[in-house]
Amino acid sequence: MPFARLAAATTPTAHLGLGLAAVGRPGYITLGREGDLPVARSVEALRERTFELLDAAYATGVRYVDAARSYGRSEEFLGEWLRARPDARDVVVGSKWGYTYTADWRIHVEGPHEVKDHGAAAYDRQRAETAGLLGDRLDLYQVHSVTPGSPALADKELHARLAALAAEGVTVGLSVSGPDQASAIRAALAVTVDGEPLFRTVQATYNLLETSAGPALAEAHDAGLTVIVKEGVANGRLAAAPHAPAALREAAERTGYGCDAVALAAVLREPWSGVVLSGAATSAQLVSNLHAAAVDLDADTAERLKGLAEEPGEYWARRAELPWH
Repeated sequence: MPFARLAAATTPTAHLGLGLAAVGRPGYITLGREGDLPVARSVEALRERTFELLDAAYATGVRYVDAARSYGRSEEFLGEWLRARPDARDVVVGSKWGYTYTADWRIHVEGPHEVKDHGAAAYDRQRAETAGLLGDRLDLYQVHSVTPGSPALADKELHARLAALAAEGVTVGLSVSGPDQASAIRAALAVTVDGEPLFRTVQATYNLLETSAGPALAEAHDAGLTVIVKEGVANGRLAAAPHAPAALREAAERTGYGCDAVALAAVLREPWSGVVLSGAATSAQLVSNLHAAAVDLDADTAERLKGLAEEPGEYWARRAELPWH
């Protein structure tokens, strides 16, 4: 599995990755993003920002990068960067299929920015698109945002396609979203092809405010899956004042690191945590996020931070209200 390469890495940031959701398209839901990116969010400006972040991440020891078909031009930018950096062969590349980006490089649109489809035909189309942009550099392909009712959990035709991809050497995984993440994870653990588990990784939202998937992620880890954590700073709610809760700000003051680093360190502390993603949009944010590897949370502070957890329905309802900007 590609993640064995990360397990063998010795850099402090080997278990931190860079997600490209915030820089592959002009609009996203992260708080404070309006001041993080150039005023003119042209394709070239975001390509340049993506290259800057990838260069900074690689220089500081990050070796996992996360993209998706629905993250605007993230695969395109990543593929170009990989071709321009032939020495970066040790980067583990993950992407996702299942959503189609429909905003057409606009921030404000009528209707959704992306449309979900977990059918076999959608997989065929998007797999070909990903191959055209990333070529043989794709290590992990995930079904994007699986929920308990997703056809990706029951469609045998799709399972056969994914098993064929795995036979070619690409790891097959899934990401989950929503208040029922735990149910989706447990359902995915039961999916097999010819008696063998189909999914070998799971990517889930887990942070100090949304911890409901924790027990299911522990089960996935025990079953041999690599766990990837997204939204560790809750789309900016745990990044800095005025959004960060008082308990997190106090912990940051005691440790001498930023709220974002402490929030990510709390996730890294989980024994099942494999790779924790930074969703940074600037190099300064990335460096601050990567300080998580140096944060030493004592047991008392970690326990106090657990009190920040919200009820899942409340958390996801609030997330759904975040504006694209």
